[in-house]
Amino acid sequence: MKLTNEQVLDLLPHRPPFLLVDEVVDGEPGVRCVASRTLRDDDWWFAGHFPGNPVMPGVLIVEALAQTATIAAASAGPEAAAAGDVPPSAEAGPGGDKVGLFAGIDKVRFKRVCKPGDIITLEAEIIAVHGPVGKAKVKATVDGQLACRGELMFAIVDAAAVAAGEARL
Repeated sequence: MKLTNEQVLDLLPHRPPFLLVDEVVDGEPGVRCVASRTLRDDDWWFAGHFPGNPVMPGVLIVEALAQTATIAAASAGPEAAAAGDVPPSAEAGPGGDKVGLFAGIDKVRFKRVCKPGDIITLEAEIIAVHGPVGKAKVKATVDGQLACRGELMFAIVDAAAVAAGEARL
């Protein structure tokens, strides 16, 4: 599976400047996704984190990994969701009636900084699904060096409940 930036936009509700995935370079729908993000000098967070020594905040690396996991789940399509093989996230794209939210962040460790000019390879593998909740094993690397690893849990909830501030995970 390979997806352009435009195709990524079809699967994710995120938009610039918070879209942190440039493209999908490999993967298997509903199972795993390998994406990339090229860090640019003008990325909004570098101006303040840290002036003169820009470093991508770890929380944004985790968010980029979460977006990659969402692509893995959402790319399966509604047939796989109906069969219970993946969460029902195919409707979680822009304008859809579902939204994917963090449900947990576990075992996350940071091993290297990510700076302007780096190309981060983002990997996510769906390892468990129970109804609308799923878990993914994630990893970020730069030039083959581990930058971050961990496990992320997500929940697919009604977009209307999120808009009303009533979403429960």
